[in-house]
Amino acid sequence: MFDIGLNLTSSQFAKDRDEVVARAFSAGVSGLLLTGTNLLESEQAQQLATRYPHCWSTAGVHPHDSSSWTPQSVETLRTLARTEQVVAIGECGLDFNRNFSTPAEQEHAFTAQLALAAELGMPVFMHCRDAHARFLELLTPWLDKLPGAVLHCFTGSRQEAAECLDRGLYLGITGWVCDERRGLALRELLPMIPAERLLVETDAPYLLPRDITPKPASRRNEPAWLGHIVERIAHWRGEDAAWLAAQTDENVRRLFNLRF
Repeated sequence: MFDIGLNLTSSQFAKDRDEVVARAFSAGVSGLLLTGTNLLESEQAQQLATRYPHCWSTAGVHPHDSSSWTPQSVETLRTLARTEQVVAIGECGLDFNRNFSTPAEQEHAFTAQLALAAELGMPVFMHCRDAHARFLELLTPWLDKLPGAVLHCFTGSRQEAAECLDRGLYLGITGWVCDERRGLALRELLPMIPAERLLVETDAPYLLPRDITPKPASRRNEPAWLGHIVERIAHWRGEDAAWLAAQTDENVRRLFNLRF
């Protein structure tokens, strides 16, 4: 089982990064994709991916950081994308929930990163919150130019899932689905996601699954909890957890062109 979304650059991991990675692999995780959310953290993620086996990274600018986008940003990402560790452009997309960057800034940076991914023949690792219609409007013209795309940490509606799946997107599912307060709608739509289009992730250190027992002393999420998330997803889909873990690994190999 491969964790496609781990924010290992987070300061929450500053004191015990090595132990966090070791615990993940001891818990049966097969690989880690370290998320780059701005230029600095994309560089840091790439460097961390060189430090640990079975780790790769993304390079991109999150919509929250889109106000920092300059013409030089694309050159920095292009340079990172030439390294063997970087296997996707992103995290990129739209977030109209908080608008830390203006919608116009977000759209500009998102489109520029889609263009870069198309130029380089790389998949995109994407974020969308409260911006579904505009997100698809900007993304759709690029899809036939991209080898693949994943909408990570999907928490949208059944209709939004269907529209993403109709366009060939992969959907990344996190421990949000384990939340009995916010995750019930997502839990109910799990069976509609084709197994060959499903990816799993922790988005650690965020989104600790609320149904872990006994509850961890810390609220920090870790990739070692991915097995719990996979087991619960498999349960709600009516599938065997080991089979689903193997299937999602195969999906990772296909989307990101990885060998592990």
